[in-house]
Amino acid sequence: MELTPVAAAASVPAGHKPEAVPAPSPPSRNAELAALGARYLYGNYRPAPIAFVRGSGCELFDADNQRWLDLCAGVAVCSVGHAHPTYVKAISEQVARVAHVSNWFLNEQNVLAAVALCERSGMDRAFFCNSGAEANEAMLKLARHHFFGIGQPNRSKVIAFHNSFHGRTLGALAMTGTPKYHEGFGPVTGITHVAYGDLDAVKAAMSDDVCAINVEPIQGEGGVFPAPAGFLHGLRALCDASGALLMLDEVQTGIGRTGHFLAADGAGVKGDAVALAKGVGGGFPVGVMLTREKYAGALPPGTHGTTFGGNPLACAAILAVLKVLDDENVIAGVKAKGDHLGAGLKAIVEAYPTVCETARGEGLLWGLVFKPGFVARDILPKVLKHHVLLTGAGERVVRFCPPLTVTMKELDEGVAALRAVVKDLAAG
Repeated sequence: MELTPVAAAASVPAGHKPEAVPAPSPPSRNAELAALGARYLYGNYRPAPIAFVRGSGCELFDADNQRWLDLCAGVAVCSVGHAHPTYVKAISEQVARVAHVSNWFLNEQNVLAAVALCERSGMDRAFFCNSGAEANEAMLKLARHHFFGIGQPNRSKVIAFHNSFHGRTLGALAMTGTPKYHEGFGPVTGITHVAYGDLDAVKAAMSDDVCAINVEPIQGEGGVFPAPAGFLHGLRALCDASGALLMLDEVQTGIGRTGHFLAADGAGVKGDAVALAKGVGGGFPVGVMLTREKYAGALPPGTHGTTFGGNPLACAAILAVLKVLDDENVIAGVKAKGDHLGAGLKAIVEAYPTVCETARGEGLLWGLVFKPGFVARDILPKVLKHHVLLTGAGERVVRFCPPLTVTMKELDEGVAALRAVVKDLAAG
């Protein structure tokens, strides 16, 4: 017979204390969201089962209220960190006024953002889009249509570089010099890839049908490869001699990432067109193509456009990022922080030469390169156990690209976490 609660209590022998039943663990909201994501999100990504709900500076907090140190900044996107008060205020005030009006009309923020970016970059015209891939696609169309417009339609070949990454639209993908990204998508013709840093290879590839060279001042996704000394100058000279455009992909390296507004500024080189995205919007989806005045008419009305590009909300985000960089003198501090980060990573290489090959980078874009046999995607989950967020770059590189507002203490925390992982790997 089933006992009532009273009878059950009476059946316990005198003096016996029943064992305490542990309280059930609260359900994990992270796990719940991960399960929903696995069921409903398209499966082209492999995200860690962590769902972030809020952030502050270089810290993120997940759905279970755990703290994480963000030293990848959404892959070099959150340039002024998370929830910066100036950024939050600007976005909030703008969305309360007007978020979108279309490109049939001007909007104040768009005009002001164009002025601000041109003044800082030394360029003359700005075209706004939504991503780095779109900015690269715009540069490709600009170069080809420029020569079409001056009566040289056969001049459409573009030189790009092995190991590069320019985006995932078909045009940007065609310029991307990493074969794994091309598989299954068919060809887009007219792109020649040569070895990055090899000026002689570029010279050999130059011909009368080349309309442009597209280059990253530092190859980011490919493994954090800074351009060799004199390489960008050499490309500029080849373009000047042939009339081809020098197109700079500064999607990852621009907006102060290297301690200069554009990475090419550090080399004293000016492009004919520049692609920006990532950090320029501070987290809001924004892409920008900047050009010299000479190419202002290469894409006349009707030849290129985008519904959302240059909307007031996106441009308010750009202006807020630039205001933080100016008001807090952020770019001036990037070099010292980058030197500090680089020294920490080089110390890991010295201490564990059987695991690490080298450390390379500039400003706040650095990679720790592992020996053959070690794979970044296997190492990153080990770093994640220390509640530090980093990313891979290429097969054997773990990359730091933190918010530009990161502190030395936060950099030290990240380096210490990676060092602990490397130490364990060295111990076997």
